[in-house]
Amino acid sequence: EIRDNITILNATQGFPDSQVVIGSMYCFGQGRLNQNFVNAHMWLNIALSKLPAGVDRRSATDCLDQAKAEMTSDQIEEAQKLARNWKPKKK
Repeated sequence: EIRDNITILNATQGFPDSQVVIGSMYCFGQGRLNQNFVNAHMWLNIALSKLPAGVDRRSATDCLDQAKAEMTSDQIEEAQKLARNWKPKKK
């Protein structure tokens, strides 16, 4: 649980690797995070805006595609809005 808290903190502060982890946790309902495709999409979308090409980017893209397959168009629109309006928390 402490590791989850640190990962969540890092994600909220703008670290894309942590954002991928949190997005995946929401996608699959892991750790202390219940499955929530809107939140998964939001975090993965934010991470993908910063990640360079590579394994992490492919993993995030695959997870985002899985989340989108389970979402309605309204949910996708909501997640995109949340991602656009997201701002990192100060350290």
